[in-house]
Amino acid sequence: MTAMNRGALLLFVVTSIGWIHHLPGVVLAQENSLPAVVTFTTAEDHKDMLRQLGIQRLRPGYSGNEKDPNHANYDEALANPYPELPALLTCEDGTVVATKAEWLAKRRPEIVELFEKEIVGRIPADTPKVTWNVLDESEGKVGEVLMIETTLEGVVDNSRCPTIDVKIQLKVGRPKGVEKPVPTLMMFSFFGWSRPGATTNRPAFRFPGPTPQEILAKAGWGYAILIPNSIQADNGAGLTRGIIGLTNQGQPRKPEDWGALRAWGWGASRALDYLETNPAFDSKHVGIEGVSRYGKAALVTMAFDERFAAALVASSGEGGAKLHRRHFGEAVENLTGSGEYHWMAGNFLKYGAAEADFGSKNAGDIPVDAHQLIALCAPRPTFISYGIPEKGDAKWLDQQGSYMATVAAQPAYRLFGATTLGVSDDYHTEKMPAVNTGLLDGVLAWRQHDGGHTSGPNLPHFVEWANQRFAATQPEAKP
Repeated sequence: MTAMNRGALLLFVVTSIGWIHHLPGVVLAQENSLPAVVTFTTAEDHKDMLRQLGIQRLRPGYSGNEKDPNHANYDEALANPYPELPALLTCEDGTVVATKAEWLAKRRPEIVELFEKEIVGRIPADTPKVTWNVLDESEGKVGEVLMIETTLEGVVDNSRCPTIDVKIQLKVGRPKGVEKPVPTLMMFSFFGWSRPGATTNRPAFRFPGPTPQEILAKAGWGYAILIPNSIQADNGAGLTRGIIGLTNQGQPRKPEDWGALRAWGWGASRALDYLETNPAFDSKHVGIEGVSRYGKAALVTMAFDERFAAALVASSGEGGAKLHRRHFGEAVENLTGSGEYHWMAGNFLKYGAAEADFGSKNAGDIPVDAHQLIALCAPRPTFISYGIPEKGDAKWLDQQGSYMATVAAQPAYRLFGATTLGVSDDYHTEKMPAVNTGLLDGVLAWRQHDGGHTSGPNLPHFVEWANQRFAATQPEAKP
């Protein structure tokens, strides 16, 4: 074969490959090198993580039904088997932190590392880019305020694993005609999701009276409603999909990989990225809110992303503001079971292992606790909220254990010269204030309202309290 013929053959082969590449359903071998996406049930994924950790059995979680043999403890006399909390201001080498500079440079990074390794997991350094697309924009009254609502979709770059799509669902609202950027509350919640032109359902909330949007609009705030399940499914079967699955290319998690709480927080951070590009919103004064499991996510979001200016952490319970070391209501063993483990890092399962199979690790062995998670929010305004059991905010959540954690977090805030709850640091003896009596004079706040499993009755108090804290740093009006 002549050199000319060989060159012609080579040109034909190269151009043919390029043409074949674009045929529907045809994938070249080099693009098909990714492993197949794993499809697990929740039970299979849970079992796989136990296998990776070398755990044969877990201690069973407690039942919320007091008639069950394995019911949760509600006796205060038995509620504190591990009464001493991990030191807040003492570093791993024994150094005692006395200034905010020492906290920021040394102690805070140590606590962050322990939470990432043992509790909530690590966000990969190379998480993909999110592109925000506007799907719809409309004007309408929210209560008596004319608002502009924008429905957005955050498309996550899935070039690393094209078989997994992640599209973050977000709706933002801002008052029409306001001349300066507005403070905004981002809420983990749900709304009727549809394409432009279709009917959008009004959100349903668990308390009577005005909706959160109406409360915020009346106060001159904006709002951002973020759908957490559009970021990551709320189950173990979804861990090889969503943003966690996408970053793992459809493979099961490793023990230090992030769980759903951090994934939802990552999505909130990407939504904040969008708000930073929209001059109608005051991106320096964006709060984060959530209730129940999303209260846990709101606290985790606030702790790790220091751009969030305030948090309303509602009814968060175990894995949120409640002390892990409290043996009252929901416990560590509930979080390590197949129904809730996906919220946490795989490593967290170690603390629910049956002693015969995995040493003697229990809640008392966890190297950090909820008071330190709250302290990671310092000195930014943080409002811990609960309702009452009689209205549905079950004692399962352990309101007292969350109050103790809030009290124990105070020293970190005071390093910054911040006013806190106005009570002593003795979390052993301090008791919760009466219902509807708020401790709202500082940047660390507590209030138990007389409603149920919702942030609703505390939202007006949060807005007034946050406005007072934001007043010194409001942006100037724009022409």
